[in-house]
Amino acid sequence: MKYISTRGGAEPQEFCDILLGGLAPDGGLYLPESYPQVADKLEKWRGLSYAELAFEILSLYITDIPPADLKAICDKTYTAQTYRWCRPGCDAAAIVPLTTLEPGFHLLELSNGPTLAFKDMAMQLLGHLFEYVLEKRGESINILGATSGDTGSAAEYAMRGKHRVKVFMLSPEGKMSAFQRAQMYSLQDPNIFNIAVRGMFDDAQDIVKAVSNDAEFKAKYRIGAVNSINWARVMAQVVYYFKGYFAATTSNDQQVAFCVPSGNFGNICAGHIARVMGLPIARLVLATNENDVLDEFFRSGVYRPRATAETHVTSSPSMDISKASNFERFIFDLVGRDASIVRELWQQVDAGGAFDLRGTRYFADLPGYGFVSGSSSHADRLATIRDVWSRHQLMIDTHTADGVKVAREHREAGVPMIVLETARAVKFSETIQEALGRDPARPKELEGIERLAQRVEVVDASVDQVKAIITRNC
Repeated sequence: MKYISTRGGAEPQEFCDILLGGLAPDGGLYLPESYPQVADKLEKWRGLSYAELAFEILSLYITDIPPADLKAICDKTYTAQTYRWCRPGCDAAAIVPLTTLEPGFHLLELSNGPTLAFKDMAMQLLGHLFEYVLEKRGESINILGATSGDTGSAAEYAMRGKHRVKVFMLSPEGKMSAFQRAQMYSLQDPNIFNIAVRGMFDDAQDIVKAVSNDAEFKAKYRIGAVNSINWARVMAQVVYYFKGYFAATTSNDQQVAFCVPSGNFGNICAGHIARVMGLPIARLVLATNENDVLDEFFRSGVYRPRATAETHVTSSPSMDISKASNFERFIFDLVGRDASIVRELWQQVDAGGAFDLRGTRYFADLPGYGFVSGSSSHADRLATIRDVWSRHQLMIDTHTADGVKVAREHREAGVPMIVLETARAVKFSETIQEALGRDPARPKELEGIERLAQRVEVVDASVDQVKAIITRNC
C-alpha cells in the first residue's frame, strides 16, 4: 500500500515513511492510494477480539511491516490491562464496551485507556509503532504536536520513556481544564516538553504546521507528528467503528448511525473511511459545540474558518477549533481525489479566507457521503448531562454530551444510533459540578493529580520561540 498527498506534490510513500514524516512535503495530508473493500470480510471479523480485528484492518494499510511483527504490536497495544478504567459492570476485555442507554441508542466507551480519553485508542498504537520503526532504522525523532485538551496527554503517556523519541507538545495557555493540564504538565519524564502558547488551539496548530513546512528545520531536527494529521492516528480509529458496529448489530445486513463530537475532524474522518471501505453506516452525525464551522459546511457548503478572536472558549474545550486539519482529507475524496482542486481551495483557507462549494457538483454529491450535523451550546451540555445522569445514572463528559444532544436530533426508526464517547467526566469536573452539584468519580491512582508539581514553558504564539525550545533541547 502506497500513500499520496492530498495536494499532489509528493511522491507515493510506504507506511513507515509517512508514519515518521507527518505532513507531506507539499503541505498536504497523506491518504492511501485507494481504500480496501471489506464487505465480504465482515462475517469473518464479527467474532474477533479487538486486537485481532485491529490486526486484520491495519494489515490492509501497512504492508511494509512483517505480519508477525504487526500482530505482536496489536497484541501489545490492545490489552485489558492498558484499557482497564472500565465502568462497573463493563467487560474490560472488550476494550471498547457498548453501553445501551435505551433500545437502539448506545454509547461506545472509548475512554478506558491511560488518560481517560478516546485519543488513547490510536495513540497507544502510535507509540509502539514509532518505537518499532525507529529501532529498526536506528533513528530518533522529535515529535511536535498541538492539543486542545486530550491529544497532548494521550501522546505523552504513549511516548513517555520511549527510546529515540522526544515530545514537544503545544497547548493553549489556560484554555484546558485543570485535570487536563495536570495530566500533561505533571509529567517529569526527560523526553517530554510541554509548551503553553498564549492564544487559542488554532494558534498552536498553525505553529506546528509552520515548523513542519520548514523543510530544512524539519530534516535537521527530525520533526514528526502525532496529531491527527498523522495518517496512523486516523487509521487506528477506523478499527473501533467496526467493533462498535458488530456490538450493536446481529447481522451484517443491518445499518447503523454513528454520532461523533468533532473538532479537528479526525475521529469522524475515520468513520468516513470505514463507510467507504464497506461498513454499513447509514449516517455519520457530526456534532459541534459553539464553534460550528463544520456544522456550517455540512448545512450550507461554505467552509469558513474563524479568526482566533472569533473562536469561542467553551465547556467542551477539545472542540474549540475553527480550522479542522483532517477536513482536507474528506474534501480530497469529495472532489474525486483531484489534488489541484484541493490546492486551490486550501490556498484560500491558508490565506485566511473561506471556500464555497454551493452550486457545484461536489455539494450536490455531499448527501451521498452520509453526513448530517448539528451543534450544541453550554446550556445544552448541562441539560444533557443532567438528563443522562437522571435517567441512566451515567455521568458523561461535556463533549459526549454534545454528541448525545445532536444524536437525539438525527435518530431514524430502525437504525441503531451509536454515540462515540470522548472522555471521562472527571476531565471536566468544573462543568460536572455546575450540572450535577457533585464531583465525578476518578480512578484512585489519579486522586490529587492537580496538586502535583507541574513543568511547562509559556511562550507567545511564535514559530521562532518554539523552534528555539526544540533547538535548545535536541
